[in-house]
Amino acid sequence: MPYCWEKSGWGDNDFTFTTTSDAHSGSKAMKVELTRRVDGDRKALITESASCAPTVSVGKQYDLGLWYKSTTPDTSVTLFRHDTTAGWQYWTDLKTLAMAGSWTEATVRTPEIPAGTDRITWGVSVYGTGSVTTDDYTMDRVADPVPTPVCSGTAEECANGRWDVLPTKNPVRSMHSVVLNNGKVLLIAGSGNSETMFEAGTFTSAVYDPVNGTYKVIPTPKDMFCAGHVQLDDGRVLVMSGNKAYPVVGGHGYEGFKDSYVFDPVTETYTKTNDMNDGHWYPSATILGNGDVISFGGLREDSTGSVTAELWSDAEQQWQPLWKVNQTWSYWGLYPSMILMQDGRLFYSGSHVFGNNIPGTGSAIYDYGANSVTQIPGLQNKDERDQSASVLLPPAQDQKVLTIGGGNIESNPAANRLTDIIDLKAANPAYAAGPPIPQGTVDLGNGKVAETGNQGKMYVSAVLLPDGKVLETGGALHNRADPVYESSLYDPATNTFDPVAADPEERGYHSSAFLLPDGRVMSTGDNPGNGSWNHDVSIYTPPYLLKGTRPKITSVIDKEWVYGDTQRITVDRPIAKAELIRPAAVTHSSDPNQRFVDLPLSVDGDNIDLNVTSNPNLAPPGWYMLFAVDANGVPSVAEWVHLQGPSAMAAASADTPSAHVHDFADAPKGKVTGPGKKRASQKVSPTVSGCDRHYGTVNVCVPTTFPKEVKNTTASRCEWLKKNDYGRLKVNGKDDPLKLDRNRDGLACGKADVKRR
Repeated sequence: MPYCWEKSGWGDNDFTFTTTSDAHSGSKAMKVELTRRVDGDRKALITESASCAPTVSVGKQYDLGLWYKSTTPDTSVTLFRHDTTAGWQYWTDLKTLAMAGSWTEATVRTPEIPAGTDRITWGVSVYGTGSVTTDDYTMDRVADPVPTPVCSGTAEECANGRWDVLPTKNPVRSMHSVVLNNGKVLLIAGSGNSETMFEAGTFTSAVYDPVNGTYKVIPTPKDMFCAGHVQLDDGRVLVMSGNKAYPVVGGHGYEGFKDSYVFDPVTETYTKTNDMNDGHWYPSATILGNGDVISFGGLREDSTGSVTAELWSDAEQQWQPLWKVNQTWSYWGLYPSMILMQDGRLFYSGSHVFGNNIPGTGSAIYDYGANSVTQIPGLQNKDERDQSASVLLPPAQDQKVLTIGGGNIESNPAANRLTDIIDLKAANPAYAAGPPIPQGTVDLGNGKVAETGNQGKMYVSAVLLPDGKVLETGGALHNRADPVYESSLYDPATNTFDPVAADPEERGYHSSAFLLPDGRVMSTGDNPGNGSWNHDVSIYTPPYLLKGTRPKITSVIDKEWVYGDTQRITVDRPIAKAELIRPAAVTHSSDPNQRFVDLPLSVDGDNIDLNVTSNPNLAPPGWYMLFAVDANGVPSVAEWVHLQGPSAMAAASADTPSAHVHDFADAPKGKVTGPGKKRASQKVSPTVSGCDRHYGTVNVCVPTTFPKEVKNTTASRCEWLKKNDYGRLKVNGKDDPLKLDRNRDGLACGKADVKRR
């Protein structure tokens, strides 16, 4: 090998490394050839040492160049980086090289050098039979951008962004928000947690058009209140289960039905699919790399917890029969956050809804193929992460997950400020404590006051932004009460939160926030315990939209993208990065499919070649928002592109190893369990939602446990209910477990009840 170059690669393949006189310049070139391959790759790589690997500066970008000949399409410029703490590690695949019989020049631009990186090394990976000959490698640092951002708002707005409450209210009580591939937003309400609407059979959805600010109410066939949903690879929305029945005092709790529907953005109509195997009120929904959808958890038709895993087949366009689906008979709870990892396994982050976490450490990796569950340690206060938010951090290639806040509606402590971060590329991954979320103000019934101590929030919304940061917003201090006004931007590069302008509206239970294609964030909903609903809609304009002119994507050569492709766009001025962001499908702080996929650049003036990942587990098939972002973090308006590819998806279906799935999370040391004994369900308390149904209508939530500052007396509890606008509360049945009807007249918190001891 030439000086400062080494042989590298992995897997089951036959290969040769040689030098050849057929050089682009000088007398020799390097040649790597594969004659047989089962899996893995081979590459000639700059030696990973301080004397050979070139140094780099954090935050800068570099143009890498080489000349090559290739007899195989299965190649990629592969980049590694040296972390000053963790050592050498795989970074990303930058560019797929087209076959070339004569010497051809290739250039590619690196992403910004991340914090902690002091050197890089790269080479050409060959992961198919054939050969690649390379010569004349170059590396140039990209010049610093010249333009200075010009603030187009007030100084406060340019630092912290701006919230605007729209003049038109949301016409439905929606708690599900799905961004469609035409830029509109599907807002699903069903009965909207209204017993009156449920009994009348009035089930609603609406489609919101952000361009003209209008709503269209959509006929909705079933009560999709607290269903699951995910965008399929063709842009339609799969909606699973929902509310079969509200709780009955002294009888059953919530019930989930087996029905499933597909919403078509073109016709704006619902079509029924085949039924699921079980009922699932509050199910998870995760799209896989082959376009299938897997779902766990929720409540069955008899109010017990479902232990049935469900699988939607993309090929067959239907839910699979039980015998075709691997089962561990595990109860994952309600809306368990199941995030697809780059090798096809699922990471349960520990975010969920209602009560305590699952047994064990509260976080786990589920391997569907092996049908095994491995516990993952480190999640702080695992039983106080009810309605926390978890996101796969930008970029998805880094495989890091952030979990934010949470509480517990059963014990009802003050919600916390905790954050936890896990690096799933580590051999034995474990959560580590992150920085606490900033504190804001809280309304405890007497106006806003500053949060103190460890007060944080549950009902958190977390939104991935095109500049690579995460907006966390909304929330409340207790079970359906005490709204918290606080928003901040988390920067994965610095592991810090920056407080920004707070949404002026209450955004607690049944609220959601999500990214619009124009780079703004929309926030809807709020359903406190007194049964009321906030129909106001807020729009957040992040600081990056107040820094002057935005870059513009002037053309997208092809909007149908295939895995491993190089796709060309043109822009009106220099950009620093581009990415795909999967549109939101969010409810109850949960959107496990939300992800930001980096697209390494090759720059030729205003023509930008984007390298599309070859791994469908990093970017599951479907429609994505494509953003181009300049060096000041200012994004373009998104263009919609459709990512799919029969060959890549077939490979994912067959569990064929990808040359670009590098070893990670390969030696977790947590407890491993396989399938348990087959069973029908998990027993779940009728008060799983944290509400005592002995008082008021079914959509009113009198907490089973009051906040600890409320004394254990009728007077103190009634005073708290009065401050939170519960109004007149009829006692249902003969029982009075909270001792709110001391004079037994059938009305809680009357004057005589409060006076009596």
